Amino acid sequence: MNQTILKFGHPATLIRDYSHWVVLVREAQPTLGSLVLAAKSEATAFADLERAAFAELAEAVRDIETALAQAIGFEKINYLMLMMVDPHVHFHVIPRYDGTRSGAGLTIADAGWPKTPALGEAQALDAAGVAAVAAWLKGFWPGA
Repeated sequence: MNQTILKFGHPATLIRDYSHWVVLVREAQPTLGSLVLAAKSEATAFADLERAAFAELAEAVRDIETALAQAIGFEKINYLMLMMVDPHVHFHVIPRYDGTRSGAGLTIADAGWPKTPALGEAQALDAAGVAAVAAWLKGFWPGA
């Protein structure tokens, strides 16, 4: 795994491991169910990913949206590619909703709704919180 994936807490945050991508629980939750979708390659530019990674991206996105629709009931979903600090290709996946959502023992409001996500107001998860959210979301994952 590349350094970006490790920085986002792999393997403790892992929800799903694909051939070219991993889906991780985002330790800072601006909305409930926030994830990181990270390419396993060493690429630091989106255009540098292999064709196979682009093809598999469609499967990963379908799985993410299927699972989060069931778990969170999001109204919109934001994929943010913010590779300023963590250089390897990755997206922050932020499910968006009006009000609050509850799951895995947490209740989190979407403080930025209906505008941009309020990343600075994220609820930080400890190790137990990460494990709880990961286990909860895995139960909604297609093929789980």
